[in-house]
Amino acid sequence: MIGPIIGDIAGSRFEFHNYRHKDFEIFSPKCFFTDDTVMTLAVAKAIMECQGDYSNLSKKTADCMHEVGRKYPDCGFGGMFRRWMFGSNPRPYNSFGNGSAMRVSACGWFGKSLEEVKDLSCKVTSVTHNHPEGIKGAEAAAVCIFLAREGKDKDYIRDYINENYYRLDFTIDEIRPTYRFNETCQETVPQALECFLESESFEDCVRICISLGGDCDTSAAIACAIAEAYYGVPEDMRKSAEKYLDSYLLDLLRKVEAAL
Repeated sequence: MIGPIIGDIAGSRFEFHNYRHKDFEIFSPKCFFTDDTVMTLAVAKAIMECQGDYSNLSKKTADCMHEVGRKYPDCGFGGMFRRWMFGSNPRPYNSFGNGSAMRVSACGWFGKSLEEVKDLSCKVTSVTHNHPEGIKGAEAAAVCIFLAREGKDKDYIRDYINENYYRLDFTIDEIRPTYRFNETCQETVPQALECFLESESFEDCVRICISLGGDCDTSAAIACAIAEAYYGVPEDMRKSAEKYLDSYLLDLLRKVEAAL
């Protein structure tokens, strides 16, 4: 579960100041965690606290997102999500923003089968992002994590995504010169998945995501969640990332990982 957090932290300082090369310092004093980290852990908390009974997961997810998210009002919430977060009667708002995919990684870790992963993903996503593209983007990310956990190789994962979600008919080098900031699932998730598929290691995945530009903290959170399941995470990178978390988030991360 540290993978998406590392991607978020590494990408944080480049989100609005893209750097389209791979030769950068991954962790710097200018890095910070954003809403991607906060919501990833909030969703994980909800799944963890269900203890295997997911019949009420959607309500539990909304409750945990409010509980955790309201502690961090300045972490970078988008406008519509902010209104949902701090509203008195929040309802799904037909979003297809990439926030659905950046927060969904716990589904890929807690789910015991491909079908359960998809079910969990839909339940945690539809509380806000109930547009079909929002649900699709989150499910694609969660499925990739599960397939990586199951030991499937990249050819298998690529074929599964091509057949069921997105056509990955591009390379990162091809799209890098013209790729721009975009907060939709349709223009973030396929690119993040391709970053993972082209990577040679966890660290390389981080570097490819950042070099692509765009909404790179979110694309890195998505891609690095899969990369963690596929490669594992170097211990030094884990320790560096944990230093950016406050005691509440660090404790929550440790509880979630202990429950896996």
